[in-house]
Amino acid sequence: MMAADQHILTFFTAMDNQGSIIVRDAPKLDLDLYISNYKGRTRFDRLLLIGQCSVPLCVDALKAAIAEAKRGKDVQRYRDAYEYIRVAAPDEPEAKWDDAWVTATGKANKAETHRLETELKGYKNNLVKESIRIGHRDLGEHLESIGDLNGASDTYIKMRPDASTQSHIQDVGKHIISIMLQKRDWAAVLANANKVLAMSPGSNEQNTEQPYQKMIYGLAQLGEGRYYDAAKSFLEVGDPISCQAHNDVASLNDVATYGGLLALASMDRLELQTRVLDSSSFRNYLELEPHIRKAVSLFVNGRYSACLGILELYRNDYLLDIYLQAHVPAIFSQIRSKCIVQYFVPFSCVTLESLNAAFAKPGESIERELKNMIRTGALNARINTIDKLLVAVSTNSRAVMQKKALDSANNYEKEVLERIRRMNIVAADLEVKGTRKAAGAGGGNIPGVGDIWTDEARRQPASNDAMS
Repeated sequence: MMAADQHILTFFTAMDNQGSIIVRDAPKLDLDLYISNYKGRTRFDRLLLIGQCSVPLCVDALKAAIAEAKRGKDVQRYRDAYEYIRVAAPDEPEAKWDDAWVTATGKANKAETHRLETELKGYKNNLVKESIRIGHRDLGEHLESIGDLNGASDTYIKMRPDASTQSHIQDVGKHIISIMLQKRDWAAVLANANKVLAMSPGSNEQNTEQPYQKMIYGLAQLGEGRYYDAAKSFLEVGDPISCQAHNDVASLNDVATYGGLLALASMDRLELQTRVLDSSSFRNYLELEPHIRKAVSLFVNGRYSACLGILELYRNDYLLDIYLQAHVPAIFSQIRSKCIVQYFVPFSCVTLESLNAAFAKPGESIERELKNMIRTGALNARINTIDKLLVAVSTNSRAVMQKKALDSANNYEKEVLERIRRMNIVAADLEVKGTRKAAGAGGGNIPGVGDIWTDEARRQPASNDAMS
């Protein structure tokens, strides 16, 4: 047992030196139940990430990753998982290099690649568009399954000239998006989603593809750090049954988690109530992750410390998610800042002691955090270090009212001068004659102000009378 612990310590020391995120406490997720929600290549990615980051689940996740890799045809994935488990748990059976499987799989992959390329060449010689499209699709899927993502992407792109129906175009787009998601190329994901997944409004096909579209948009916007846009996309995913068919991208639980967390980070209380809690469609997802619903409800009801407490309990789970991990610090920081600001709104001043009791860890102070929020403009207040108070910066209501009055007067003066100038132009017969637009366009009730130049008037030089 001591030897195994030493191997784990050595492994995570190396991972820590490489800058990886290390989760030392046990998450709330059950590994077998969690991974059963997914299909396709994302299963291996998620298992490998958990094996790299979670100290309690490391060995189990890496063993499952080895088994998942050997169920497929990607030799490089098996090699990656083997390199990790060889250091973390060298005494496990999975830590023994399976040279027979690697050799056999490599030969089979080469033979299958050659066969599909030969078939595709024959289709091209026969000039049958549908056969060529299917040939490219089969070759692309094979290259993707063996880990040649660049080759698969190029092959999928070659399907486009032979895609003759909307469903074919969508099929091309989904295959390309699958590659770009694995490469984390968020700009390309959005470009392909906008290009090939847009359907005519109100069509049945659009309704069936909406969950996939919104999920893809949400993941790409999350990857780019656009949390508000991502939250809206996840909240609009819609039908859970249609969404379940795309669990090679994300699960129903992921939609609930991503949508709820990002909404908490980017939306105000009213939007949280209407878009999250009162949404008839998103409520079905929240039932799968009740802690998310409870956290949102607590925030809406003003119980901010309880909201943050619930989220902290699940932080380790979020750190083991392939899409959320890099954004957890920023998301939690935004949620925490919102809670502090909303807690302070009803008061003119609050003691630092009460803020520490609500938001700080035992024995710590949030004074430095408050200073950073004030410095960045997130919190409009000042810290009284003598009396240990957070004091709201009061606005001069009279000065604000006077500024608004002066701005209104200046705007009125500009508008009047503009109208007088236009009236003088009309009176001096200096306007350019042209076709009139609909009565009253542009100039209100002032005669001649609504005149516009036609295209012909713009192209012709002004008359001598007008220039005199």
